Amino acid sequence: MEESTTQFLAHAPVGKLMRKYAVPCIISLLVGALYNIVDQIFIANAVYLGSYGNAANTVVFPLTVIALAIAVMIGDGCCAFVSIHLGKQKPDAAKKSVGSAIGMTVVSGLLLCAVYLLFADDILTLFGGTVNEETFRYAQEYFFYITLGIPFYMFGQAMNPVIRADGSPRFAMASTLAGAVLNILLDPVFIFIFKWGMMGAAVATVLGQIVTASLAVGYILHMKQVKPAKQDFRPNAAVCRRTLALGMTSFLSQISLVAAMAAINNMIRKYGAMDAVFGQAQYAQIPMAVVGIVMKFFQIVISIVVGMAAGCIPVVGFNMGAGKNDRVRALLTRLLAAEAAVGAVALLIVELLPMQLIRIFGAANESVYYTDFAVRAFRIYLCMMVFACVNKACFIFLQAMGKPVESTILSMIREVVFGVGFALLLPIFFDLDGVLYSMPLSDFLTFLIAVFLIAKTYKELRGQTNVQTP
Repeated sequence: MEESTTQFLAHAPVGKLMRKYAVPCIISLLVGALYNIVDQIFIANAVYLGSYGNAANTVVFPLTVIALAIAVMIGDGCCAFVSIHLGKQKPDAAKKSVGSAIGMTVVSGLLLCAVYLLFADDILTLFGGTVNEETFRYAQEYFFYITLGIPFYMFGQAMNPVIRADGSPRFAMASTLAGAVLNILLDPVFIFIFKWGMMGAAVATVLGQIVTASLAVGYILHMKQVKPAKQDFRPNAAVCRRTLALGMTSFLSQISLVAAMAAINNMIRKYGAMDAVFGQAQYAQIPMAVVGIVMKFFQIVISIVVGMAAGCIPVVGFNMGAGKNDRVRALLTRLLAAEAAVGAVALLIVELLPMQLIRIFGAANESVYYTDFAVRAFRIYLCMMVFACVNKACFIFLQAMGKPVESTILSMIREVVFGVGFALLLPIFFDLDGVLYSMPLSDFLTFLIAVFLIAKTYKELRGQTNVQTP
């Protein structure tokens, strides 16, 4: 790492470091989130697609998250590995990590694409696509074209944190922004003018992903700080293991979310069929469409939260590697305060303005049952937003400190033990509302555990116990 960058990370005020690294990361993640959200907005407002298309989008969404989970495991792990080893003045190890990350991303992207193409119908059924015939047909169409773009999507997402670790957070932001802007421009053309329906939404998304991946390739060929040589691209088992270990929290936080979404989608399908209204064929897709919309709003908020925390990974990793625990502690304090503030603002929006939110997603074209369920879903499902935001910050900060075990355990408790467990259990007693209550209860209980880990981390950073770094 160049001396100027070294001095900046080691001595610049932590607030300035947060702004430099976190803001571009937030924008990158927000723009990335827009790929699926924009599709859903345009689909919802196309009368010939409506809630059927929305429900199909909700079915496919977890399958894109699986691809994202693998990509961020590689990318975030590489980012943390590079930052820590640059802080320790070990650039050769950092170069090997980048080379290994590129190889792992390409291979895993092609393999996942093949699996999706071979088992498409079975996978869609597993994620609740059989809620009714129309929804399943739209899901098949959308999923096929989205699958073709999986290798490009994964490469762009994995290289984004690697580019940030190389000291170019603005380029990382710009590459993602370019793809998303193209998607936004093409969606209305393909959906409303060409009438390509779900295929149009998917093709617009894939073309945007290709642009982002292409820009990432261009940057990798001309990296500034970490410049891998030809030999660095040879597989290195030790480096791959450490990279994946550091990124495991990112993977589990995403993949466990997939498990939770699968449980939620299937509970919606099961208990919606028992409902007096949603048990009717013409309304069966509404609960799944609505919960998908609520999740998309949550995704926007979490993109900000994760962006703030993930943007700090290079700063935390470098200062941990350099033994500057006081700066890491100051950064943690600022991060927790900022995350809580974001959660508070989001909470006010969902509690006070649910009607305005649902109108963005085509409520004018739907029945009163759609609107009523949507308002209830926003207010119940997201009522613990503040705790959810603090929890996410805790997951990622522990990962950046080189403590993947604690981070992974906390993430798994939230998404699998609580997220999946309550999604399966509560509907037995509260029917469809039980699905909605599963998320806030999970976030509240996870927060109680996070408070303990946060206090323990502060104690370690004050030097009362030794902090182990890689």
